[in-house]
Amino acid sequence: MWWPFRRNKFKKINREDLVNSICELERQERTVEAEIFQMQKEIDMLMDKGKKEKTEDLKLFYAKKISHLKEQKESTMQRGMYLLYNIRLMNKLKDAYDSNTFFKTKTKVPLSELLADQKGLAKFLNRALETRIASEDVLTSADDLFNEIQGAYDKNESIYGMQKSEENILTAFEKEEGQKDEEIIGAEENKTKKKKMKMEE
Repeated sequence: MWWPFRRNKFKKINREDLVNSICELERQERTVEAEIFQMQKEIDMLMDKGKKEKTEDLKLFYAKKISHLKEQKESTMQRGMYLLYNIRLMNKLKDAYDSNTFFKTKTKVPLSELLADQKGLAKFLNRALETRIASEDVLTSADDLFNEIQGAYDKNESIYGMQKSEENILTAFEKEEGQKDEEIIGAEENKTKKKKMKMEE
């Protein structure tokens, strides 16, 4: 029986390409990390503003901005983790390449023997394919959901009212504000006591 010729892409793999791919992934991961750091910095700044703000409307506005930034940060962190996972796998592939080179050079073991475990290789390839399919499914289902919700848009309290996450942030504002008020009152009481003591002297 004649079997069609199948090219093995692993035969053409070289270390330089692997290293370049890893470097590019690491560059993207650093960019994502910088974005996360910047968002966290902005969240902290808005938290400080909200704690000092006296106007309730502005407090709610800051709470909504913080809530939105936290969602963005979470999404960006997931992209960062996805990149880290890719970097990890690429490093494993590079390690496998280095090991193969070592064995070929030092012990003359051919690559075909290292890849003799066809069942193991099939499992590895299937897992890689499932990971890709799952990643694509997440994106397409999220896009469908976004379009569905956007198409049925109706202004409501979930947009312009107070959400649970925003309520928690507002509570944090008020807690900080209450502590500052207590500190001010305590300082004023201390001043009054000192004045009385001087007068009594």
